[in-house]
Amino acid sequence: MKHRDLGRLNGPVLAFGGPYSNLQALQALSDQAKALDIPTTNMICTGDVVAYCADADPTTRFVAGQGYPTIAGNCEKQLAEGADDCGCGFEEGSQCSILSRGWYPYALGQISPDSRNWMARLPDIITFTHQRLRYAMIHGGFTDISRFIWSVSPEQVFTEEIKAIEAAIGPVDAIIAGHSGMPFVRPVLGKLWINAGAIGMPPHDGDTRTRFVLIDKQPEIHHLTYDWQSAQSAMRDAGLTQGYDTALETGYWPSEDILPETLRR
Repeated sequence: MKHRDLGRLNGPVLAFGGPYSNLQALQALSDQAKALDIPTTNMICTGDVVAYCADADPTTRFVAGQGYPTIAGNCEKQLAEGADDCGCGFEEGSQCSILSRGWYPYALGQISPDSRNWMARLPDIITFTHQRLRYAMIHGGFTDISRFIWSVSPEQVFTEEIKAIEAAIGPVDAIIAGHSGMPFVRPVLGKLWINAGAIGMPPHDGDTRTRFVLIDKQPEIHHLTYDWQSAQSAMRDAGLTQGYDTALETGYWPSEDILPETLRR
């Protein structure tokens, strides 16, 4: 386990996940952070820098160049190793698994050796303190990097993960995670579980805007407006037309088979 402690962070903290190779969304987030006077040291990414969209290497180089503290998502782990699949945790034969055979080989072919080396050095968990609270940031679950944890998951799931995290790094007051692509804030065991969502793909709600979280006195989910048309055009020019290109416009994912029933349309 690679653990990075950022120490004490002052001022608002911007937590975001899933850039998903969407360079336009990442640039819009950077512009918004500058407008809010949030330093890059307070912009923390839950991983999956690379996934569905067209600009895998430029997006990686942007995140690395800005110095955003970043967790290794399953995509970073797999790409760093040159693996032949994304390791997303999709069930074999599911629509999500089938669709990954389109975008993942494209990303694997685009990522440069320098970007792979950067991915290989990323931590598995980040901690920091903010307004006297200790936060831990992971990707999916601590017990399984690709574990899908939803707002409607059983409390036992959260309890298992919190206990595993605290057994490894000591007590925490809040956990920030990603992977599932849907933001939420849920109290568990007197702590907060915060999913920062994804900036690279809408959270299956019919809105082209994506999401991130600002943490000040309380964590708040914010919308991100960006140039989705250019992101979509880049995907189509690259031949990435398995359905995620349409999702940027409709706000709905091309498959629901990964979702709990209550989160489907």
